Amino acid sequence: MKQDRLLSLLGLAQRAGKIKSGNYAVEQSVKTGAACLVIMTCDTSDASKKHIRDMCTYYETTCREYADKERLGAAIGKEFRSVLSVEDSGFCKSILALLDQEQ
Repeated sequence: MKQDRLLSLLGLAQRAGKIKSGNYAVEQSVKTGAACLVIMTCDTSDASKKHIRDMCTYYETTCREYADKERLGAAIGKEFRSVLSVEDSGFCKSILALLDQEQ
């Protein structure tokens, strides 16, 4: 149930224009300071995970792993996505609360 709520919340954030997806868009979002949260999928390659984690650490952006490429992409209305960023603090707080409840 929590998973459905989280994916629904990501879809709502996408419709509100507060999601950037794809490696290049997420990188620009983090580097400009617009990103509050970066979510990468569990099935992202190890090299990509390291790059994303290092970038998020350097720019002091929260980074979490969640779901797989197909489910994450479907949640935001795309074919598949391995990484996305959330650019709204309200959505970020709600998403982090749901992620913390799962752990």
